[in-house]
Amino acid sequence: MATLDTIKDILQENLDIAPENVDEDSTFESLGVDSLDMVELICELEERLDVDFGEPEGLETMSDLVEYVDSL
Repeated sequence: MATLDTIKDILQENLDIAPENVDEDSTFESLGVDSLDMVELICELEERLDVDFGEPEGLETMSDLVEYVDSL
């Protein structure tokens, strides 16, 4: 499964954000994802993808997040 699809699944399951509303250019702000939501998203990504996220900075869009996760 592509990283963006995994992120869409998590956003839908945890935050009720419809997958069709999420694309690579979506910002966390435009989706209403706050800092607490971001922590939950990162924890779920770590668990599902078996990665250690570290402390990323400058992630503003889904594209930024996908690129970061794929680099791990």
